[in-house]
Amino acid sequence: MKHITLIITLLFSTVIQAQTEEQPIPYYEIPEYSEAFTAGTVAARMVDGLGFRFYWASEGLSDKDLEYQPNKEVRSTSETIDHILDLSYIIVNSTLKKANGKVDNSEMTYSKKRELALMNLKTAADILRASDDVSQFKIIFGEREIPFWNQINGPIADAIWHCGQIASFRRTSGNAINPKISHFNGTVKE
Repeated sequence: MKHITLIITLLFSTVIQAQTEEQPIPYYEIPEYSEAFTAGTVAARMVDGLGFRFYWASEGLSDKDLEYQPNKEVRSTSETIDHILDLSYIIVNSTLKKANGKVDNSEMTYSKKRELALMNLKTAADILRASDDVSQFKIIFGEREIPFWNQINGPIADAIWHCGQIASFRRTSGNAINPKISHFNGTVKE
């Protein structure tokens, strides 16, 4: 019952946050780490790390940065952000025990896609952090249920990989990531 109440509360707060512009976008810094090491707190920390890396890799991108593409066989930065948004849906849907489906983001702005991806990651991390058993959070595609293990080496690792691509692409297009970021600590140096 405790978990159901938490999930409903998290869903409600996420909807409210998405509807108001007053709420800050999460992951300017990584939240404080948990006192206990559990499967849920460790998985949540992985998602928090992804959120922090995505926040800063995608912060302040110009049109030139978004259009950057090393060659025609590689996604542009904008297309990579779309892919990370799609991965964030898989991650959050797993924690919501919801099946994945196609989401049309074609009319969204870059800033809205970025915000939604970060909100999805925060929702997922909060649910994972409160969980004693992450095995319940399967990736669901239609009738197929894939174990949480695949979440780690699949969407989470893939999205982290693509954050590195964005950081590299933006450096190449002349807009390097903020040098005050400490990925090791998950903080911004003042």
